[in-house]
Parts: sequence; structure tokens; C-alpha cells
Amino acid sequence: MTMPINRQIEQFLRQTGMPPTVFGRRVMRDPRFVFDLRNGREPGRKVRSRVEHFMNIWRREGCPRYVARPPGRPA
Repeated sequence: MTMPINRQIEQFLRQTGMPPTVFGRRVMRDPRFVFDLRNGREPGRKVRSRVEHFMNIWRREGCPRYVARPPGRPA
């Protein structure tokens, strides 16, 4: 049995050090996404697939730790 998506996300956030707002913005363009999940939001199949795809790509590209850009630096 696979782990529920909210537990997968929490594990990913701990492993990478990525803030929940950054994760939500990057995956769903919604900085409240993780907080909504923590408050009981149930994502559908497409959302789960999108989240899993993002986490798999992040791991595959070898970006294990999130590093914030310094303030004032262009993207």
C-alpha cells in the first residue's frame, strides 16, 4: 500500500527543507496548498499525480535540499 499523499508531501518537505508555501507555489500555484491539506483538503487524482510528478522530478534532478535565493537577487 502506498503512503497517503499528504504524508508523502510532509516527508518531502522534511527531506528537502523546502517551505510549504514554496512547495505549494511550485506545484499548484497556491501557497496555501500544503496548509489546506493539513486542514483536511482531499486532493483528487490529477492533483496527486501532479504532486508526485514534481517530487519525482526534484529527486531525479539531484536537488535534495532546497536553497532559497538571497533577497534582491534576480531569478
